[in-house]
Amino acid sequence: MDPISSAVVFGARNVGRAVVANRLDAGWGTVAMVRTEATADAVRQSHPGAEVLIGDASVAVDVEKALARAAEIGNVSLVVNAITAPPRDDSFGGGPIADAPEGRLESWMDGFLPMAWQIMRLGARSLRESGGGTLVQVAGGSARRAFAGRGPWGAAQHATRALVHSLAAESREHGVHVALLVADGYVETERRPLGDDDPRGILHPDDLAGAVAYLYEQSPRGWTHEMTLTPSLEPWTP
Repeated sequence: MDPISSAVVFGARNVGRAVVANRLDAGWGTVAMVRTEATADAVRQSHPGAEVLIGDASVAVDVEKALARAAEIGNVSLVVNAITAPPRDDSFGGGPIADAPEGRLESWMDGFLPMAWQIMRLGARSLRESGGGTLVQVAGGSARRAFAGRGPWGAAQHATRALVHSLAAESREHGVHVALLVADGYVETERRPLGDDDPRGILHPDDLAGAVAYLYEQSPRGWTHEMTLTPSLEPWTP
């Protein structure tokens, strides 16, 4: 009997939790790595079929532990980084560049880029060893274009996009599909519920999870390496 497919999802508070649910519904083995015990408990309660680990994705040993556990469950076929960087200061996105204090750029880069780096390099290696699969890096709209007042965050997102592009080109010959999934708009979360807003103006985590599934299911004759989801009422749609 062939082994089941397994997925590793880094970050499972919102988009990542929807990916976990999507893969469990598909009959996969699923490992979720989260930062806190509170998030781990929430995932265990909502999705008892998932294996949940607590760790720091910027630390190689923790990332390797999650990938190894997934390999024990089944054939590692999907790696998803859905981690949102924690706020590094009181600004949203880093604030205006000319008014920023020394170290503002580093605080935002360090809050996101090292995690993406570890997950990409180790995740792609694991997928190679398993014979192929898909790695999806989730990003925000700042990966597509810069916003006033969000320069430091945009720098981290653009750097991540560059890593995805390089890794995608390096991985094709190994049967590994690498893609950037851009959530270009606000995503409905516990901290930002839909409320009275028009649902056409805010993304739902399930739609992003569906996009991850679509990217995984693509034929190697037509891989998408960058996909953007934009709510229909988003005013900026170049």
